[in-house]
Amino acid sequence: MTEYAGVGEATWVGLDNYREIFSDQRYVQVLKNTLVYGVVVVVFQNGLGLIFAAILNSIPAVRDALRTALLVPSMLSLVIAGYVWQYLYAPMGGGLNELLASFGMSSMQQIWLGDSSIALFSVAAVHVWMFVGYSTAIFLAGYAGISTEVKDAARVDGVSPIKSFFHIDIPLLAPAITVNITLATIGTLKSFEFPFIMTGGGPDYATMTLGLKIFQLIFQDFKYGSAAALSVVMIVLVALITIIQNSYLRAREDRI
Repeated sequence: MTEYAGVGEATWVGLDNYREIFSDQRYVQVLKNTLVYGVVVVVFQNGLGLIFAAILNSIPAVRDALRTALLVPSMLSLVIAGYVWQYLYAPMGGGLNELLASFGMSSMQQIWLGDSSIALFSVAAVHVWMFVGYSTAIFLAGYAGISTEVKDAARVDGVSPIKSFFHIDIPLLAPAITVNITLATIGTLKSFEFPFIMTGGGPDYATMTLGLKIFQLIFQDFKYGSAAALSVVMIVLVALITIIQNSYLRAREDRI
């Protein structure tokens, strides 16, 4: 509730910092970006993780080797991963556009990090790529807790693998789903590293997240009071979403 530049005396401004956050369209866009980023990452990271886990669980011979391979990206430094993907996304000579050209799909080439309509999703894709292995590992641990008798009984009754996945696997994986969604939500809502490294929040604020905006307010604009106010907004947002999410997921587990 102050205006402070890091030196000198802090000036009391009351709720002015909060009024600015909710009235300035730039801050509103930052909140929107953070929520969209979070939804995209949570849905795709856990969706792909669940699919990979189901496939790996059905082929025990290669399960451990492939599970390790999926975890390799998460072992990298976030900084290194960000710079590598920044190069892969480069419009001229970047690995992704060159790969599309080699398959005769030049029309699909994009300025992945320079187009405001797709930049946020491009950054989110890197986050999914890096941590989908974690989600897969947690789902595989959940699969280990499913009784083989249940699966065998379903197979004897003629239940197809698809129906078994939706009506047996997913309900019995409820605890693993709760853990994965909670961890992914908290991790994405405070995301900072990939937007900072790959785009700096651009183009035109398209990839500016709450974590990155707080960093800029402190270390570039020297607005400590505004940064503190935005930090409170982020903490409250993460807490509310996590509480609502956990309440629903825990209630779902109890019903199952």
